[in-house]
Amino acid sequence: METPAQSTPYGFGITVALPYEVAVERTRAALKHEGFGVLTEIDVKATFKEKLDADFEPYIILGACNPQLAYRALQVEHGIGMLLPCNVIVHAHGEGQTAISVMDPQAALGVVGNDAITPIAREARERLERALAALNRGEE
Repeated sequence: METPAQSTPYGFGITVALPYEVAVERTRAALKHEGFGVLTEIDVKATFKEKLDADFEPYIILGACNPQLAYRALQVEHGIGMLLPCNVIVHAHGEGQTAISVMDPQAALGVVGNDAITPIAREARERLERALAALNRGEE
């Protein structure tokens, strides 16, 4: 199930050969395995339909947080809560394909300009990369 990586200046991700609903559940499981809980969930498709009467592909934003990393970051930089949690998007991407993308914690937390945040952001990114790698291998 090897898939190409996606990358932007603010995030990274993969596309998997899974139906959307399966990809959402496996993403949750992969995040949990790496110590992340999902604190928030925004169903973009449902919101657009309800608020705008507009159709959109299946698309969900999961607000993922690793409590240990968040605690460490807040001890160093109290206002960093404005940049938490890490958003993870899962959206239908063609027939039988689903894209999973993650906000890059190093890019997001790098705006703080506090060197003590760097190792925390790096660890968060490594954990999120492992979660995506597990999805790419078909693990949960």
